[in-house]
Amino acid sequence: MTKSLTGKVALVTGGSRGIGAASARALADQGANVAISYVASADKAEAVVKELKAKGVEARAFKADQASSTEVDQLVKDVARHFGRLDILVSNAGIGIAVPSIVEMTLADWRRQTAINLDGVFLSVKHCLPAMRRSGGGGSIIMMSSLAGLRGAAGLSGYCATKGGVRLFAKAIAMECASAGDGIRVNSVHPGIIDTPIWGKIPTEATGRGQNAPIDPEERAKLATPLARAGHASEIAQGVLYLASDASSYVTGTELVIDGGMYAGGVARRA
Repeated sequence: MTKSLTGKVALVTGGSRGIGAASARALADQGANVAISYVASADKAEAVVKELKAKGVEARAFKADQASSTEVDQLVKDVARHFGRLDILVSNAGIGIAVPSIVEMTLADWRRQTAINLDGVFLSVKHCLPAMRRSGGGGSIIMMSSLAGLRGAAGLSGYCATKGGVRLFAKAIAMECASAGDGIRVNSVHPGIIDTPIWGKIPTEATGRGQNAPIDPEERAKLATPLARAGHASEIAQGVLYLASDASSYVTGTELVIDGGMYAGGVARRA
């Protein structure tokens, strides 16, 4: 059976775990060769690469700080040199910092989160777009936003600001690419409560050494989600796969919400 992404090359930032790793697996399942970037977890990144290669595709991990223009520029050059082209960007790397109130958020917290969640997406697009255009044949840019990029959440004001920025940045770049006639589509993905490692890694201090927020995604989802469960990274990855493939050939400048119904409204629980 022909795989829909055979011959394509994808770069997934933050691809060593969670939604990034699941997206890399989904793309590889459809024949794409996949590069993943990571910043600190080399062992986990290499484990994902091993999984991808077992699917019969080429894969490689590259270390890069998504908040560094120099490192992202080098990342894209290394990917293009190793794979020969670039067709798909999944700008996924991100962090979440929760505080009881915005008045308790330090400027260092704000800037650190913005540097990764917003500056990092900007840098990935800035450096990947020319490489994708050189490859020819169009392509797809998928930016990982959040349900928090569509509505507010107490304690996550800084996170909401970054993810809301990603949503509108995606729309603007979609219009830019459409104006250029380069065939590159641009969309954002908005996960709701997804059972990933980020819930146990939300630092309360800019240093990242504070206590983690005691959040159980499954318990929270039972209360907040119409489908009454947390989503799985693989379910978000299927949305990424849709936007990366020709199945979404007429889709650009929009957001794909995958949240178990949270954005739509609330439901009364049956006894």
